[in-house]
Amino acid sequence: MSIRPLSILPLAVCFAMTATAAPPASTTSVSSSARFESADVFALETAGDARISPDGRRIVYVRQRYDVMSDKPVANLWTIDVDSGAHRPLRSDGDSHRSPRWSPDGTRLAYVSSSDGKPQLFVRWIASGETARVTDLVEAPGDITWSPDGASLAFTSFVPSEPSTLAAPPPKPEGAEWAAPVTVVDRAVFRMDGEGTLRAGNTHVFIVPAEGGAPRALTSGAFDHGGPLAFSPDGRTLYVSANRRDDIEQAPLDSEIHAIDIATGALKTVTRRDGPDSHPAVSPDGRRIAYLGFDDRRVSHQNHRLYVMDADGGNVRDLTGDHDLDFEQPTWSADGKHLYVAYDQRGVRKLGRVSLDGSLDEIASPLGASDVGRPYTGGGFSASRNGRFAFVQASTSRPGDVAVSDARGRVRTLTAINEDLFAHKTLGAVETITWTSSHDGKEIEGWLVTPPGFDPSKRYPLLLEIHGGPHTAYGPVFSVEVQRFAAAGYVVLYANPRGSTSYGEAFANSIHLAYPGFDYDDLMSGVDAVIARGFIDEKNLFVTGGSGGGVLTAWIVGKTDRFRAAVVAKPVINWTSFVLTADMTPYFHRHWFKGFPWESQADYWARSPLSLVGNVKTPTMLLTGEADYRTPMGETEQYFQALRLRGVPTAMVRVPDASHGLTGRPSQFIAKIDNILAWFERYRQPVEP
Repeated sequence: MSIRPLSILPLAVCFAMTATAAPPASTTSVSSSARFESADVFALETAGDARISPDGRRIVYVRQRYDVMSDKPVANLWTIDVDSGAHRPLRSDGDSHRSPRWSPDGTRLAYVSSSDGKPQLFVRWIASGETARVTDLVEAPGDITWSPDGASLAFTSFVPSEPSTLAAPPPKPEGAEWAAPVTVVDRAVFRMDGEGTLRAGNTHVFIVPAEGGAPRALTSGAFDHGGPLAFSPDGRTLYVSANRRDDIEQAPLDSEIHAIDIATGALKTVTRRDGPDSHPAVSPDGRRIAYLGFDDRRVSHQNHRLYVMDADGGNVRDLTGDHDLDFEQPTWSADGKHLYVAYDQRGVRKLGRVSLDGSLDEIASPLGASDVGRPYTGGGFSASRNGRFAFVQASTSRPGDVAVSDARGRVRTLTAINEDLFAHKTLGAVETITWTSSHDGKEIEGWLVTPPGFDPSKRYPLLLEIHGGPHTAYGPVFSVEVQRFAAAGYVVLYANPRGSTSYGEAFANSIHLAYPGFDYDDLMSGVDAVIARGFIDEKNLFVTGGSGGGVLTAWIVGKTDRFRAAVVAKPVINWTSFVLTADMTPYFHRHWFKGFPWESQADYWARSPLSLVGNVKTPTMLLTGEADYRTPMGETEQYFQALRLRGVPTAMVRVPDASHGLTGRPSQFIAKIDNILAWFERYRQPVEP
């Protein structure tokens, strides 16, 4: 059979059946140079990890660009004077610098840099600009935290151990070239997406003098310890979160907060319950600890509540039980009367203030994340002693910029790092829309993006883009993928169907033990609502989604043939094989199903898109990273072969060395989008007047 090549970057592509491509539908008079194109990805810059100084006068943030020659992101540190807006580089030398953290007195800045090869911890004296390398580590440092007196830095780092062995090989003759030794796996989580096969060892907590020296380990044992870390005001105790259960595979979420005596390394557990406890934050007077957690009910989504307890673990109070929200990043106010938090509400990330009586007030929104691939919610903040906050402010028309707010919510945007690019580009307009689901009348929220130069009197193809998770949320933020689709002439619909976060626990858990299911009706109702507006060509409907969105895309083409073509990205196709091969096997069967696959196989199969493959007629492309361990390549291969056996037009695009995110390297990200558009162009019909 003849194969018409796609116009793509060089990826490994397998074809089964093809169709003659239709010419691109005519779009508007917006010039091609004004449209957002693939190569523009290399011109993008992102802002992240904005850290305000203790006195609120300066902000240091991570400014990331994409190097077209190395095909990798490069992160530098920039500083902003809050009052004047003066903006200049702090470390911008071509190396990668990240994780800036102010000393308590604001005179120094700790950060991680790879300028000497492997990532190491550095300290910079702000007044003089002098910099000292503090560590000589074999493994990268993380979770950097200053001691209250500024004399020390605590951090986490991986500590390798000897791998498991069974039989010892016989002596190898000198000069002999034998095969690599076998690998013995004796734990369920033996590989992780983005990391590959996990080495033997664990993450531990260390402390090092801020002027350099030998780091001292504060934890030990076959347990992983994570941040953020929190010192007591007197500097004698460090709080950390860890799951130190011997049966961690049977209780993967059961972490506790532990207090470490800095002098002796003695560890005391201060929380005890079945569920995760994390993100300790110590009050300014040291008497109380705020933290996040929940009682694990074995459901697929559970809000992280905000708790306060005495420093010894007594008198636990749930401050946010009256708020159906998922809280992040608890941070004490300087006077200890409030806590600042981040949370999502109806697809928007917000900064809020929680009083000790549990009342919640919004301070600023929308916050944004530094990831600009798809329009997910995200982003954090930092607070100064005088009530100023630094964060990345989200926008639908620009990647986020650094902003500052006071406690009354008066926000100023301090940067415009992408204006040199977007001042000369015409982007798709983004509109918030709602509709009711045909299943039960539940209100569903989404966003409609129209092509540059949109004319409502004309008709356009519609592209439905579905988020992953499934317990995540899209929102009104800039997205490279969405804007590229719009630039290609598509009206784009993205939405938060049931199961999405930021609409309350009941909405998120309405798909518990029922995913995929009625979320299909939510999405189809959204498509119908957009068609009813009169500017959609119903013969040109397209659908795509990644991860959880890949699950739903495969489910959709098994339920309806109304779409001209589909792209199923990094999906789960067969829940049995997924649960037994994904990187977090101990979690999925415990929280997403009634039991093990062999105990409830009918349920696993009924919710698997593979069970509907006999209905599929829609030309369907699959796209997955070959190093994806979250939704392993075997899921994609199953569906590809099933479609091929049935004679359905299909293609499998394999992204070499890419993990689940598919955005590790800019060229891979570009290739993902371009392959999706190329597949849709094959089946896109001339738009009917």
